[in-house]
Amino acid sequence: MFYNTQDISIYYEKYGNSPNTILILPGWGNTRASFRNIINYLKKDYTVYIVDYPGFGNSPIPTKTLNIYDYAKIIKDFMEEENITNPYIIAHSFGGRITALLSGYYDVKITKILLIDVAGIKPRKTIKRFIKEKTYKILKKCIKLLPKLKQEYYLQKLLHFFGSPDYNNLPVVMRTTFKNIVNKDLKIYFKNIKCSTLILWGKKDNVTPLKDAFKIKKLITNSYLIVLPTCGHFAYLDAPITINNIIDNFLNEKN
Repeated sequence: MFYNTQDISIYYEKYGNSPNTILILPGWGNTRASFRNIINYLKKDYTVYIVDYPGFGNSPIPTKTLNIYDYAKIIKDFMEEENITNPYIIAHSFGGRITALLSGYYDVKITKILLIDVAGIKPRKTIKRFIKEKTYKILKKCIKLLPKLKQEYYLQKLLHFFGSPDYNNLPVVMRTTFKNIVNKDLKIYFKNIKCSTLILWGKKDNVTPLKDAFKIKKLITNSYLIVLPTCGHFAYLDAPITINNIIDNFLNEKN
């Protein structure tokens, strides 16, 4: 099924028919497919919604540049269209950015939030990163001195060498969108989350470091953290049975 808003079209799927609703917000570049195990586990007792973000899965590539507020507004409008009120939210990685804005900026009412290896804490700029950025900018200026026919070729080479895999794998039209998103620090919005929040984090996560888990735990007053010692960035895939049991206990606990 598709939902259209702001000249953007997103694909979504709905499972179950319970008055209790769960909205799953995947990571950047991930789709509903990686959450099949969780969906199958929950759909008997909940109505489960999951979306493909613009440009991923079945959702077409947007024709304009977006920022994180645009993504969150799209999900907010989608929730209103589908009459999704007071849901439980399960968010992974990039989905944590959207969740922080839904609750902490747009003041969407959420019953409980479960965050899995989420993004949204902007890392401090290290000396190594500073040097890398300066080198990139200098080389980029040097390329402009080359004949125009060669500039695009060497610019792509430069981007491939200095850009992250997530950036390099994107269509050109979405690269500015990616930069808009990763450069935004969302600490203030995590701090505004008031509902009960469980944070799950893989100790071996090399995408969003474990130190971010403790920062988010400190920012969200009503939260607690479980560190999974054998898991990486995709904890829900690394330990599916454990994650399902934790989700079940968290959703059903009274306090």
